[in-house]
Amino acid sequence: MFTPKYPPQDTAPAPTAATPAVYSSVPPAPSTNRPSVQLTAGSTLALVAGGGALVLVVGAVLVSMLLAVAITAVSVAVCAIVVRSILRESRP
Repeated sequence: MFTPKYPPQDTAPAPTAATPAVYSSVPPAPSTNRPSVQLTAGSTLALVAGGGALVLVVGAVLVSMLLAVAITAVSVAVCAIVVRSILRESRP
């Protein structure tokens, strides 16, 4: 019941001389003669150093954001404890 039903092979009519193929008149894409990038030892070293610096900078930014969130959470918790103790002392 759930097995796929495949159509029989080669059911399309073969093109004849009277009916040329639709895509036969499309010219091939022009080939460009762009020079490929040549990496020397110095440029490879510069790429590796730049990538390492980028990773360090992004890591430092993420760690500082995490530290800012942690400091804010601690300060909010301390404020909540102080407010609770003030409210507890004001009760008769």
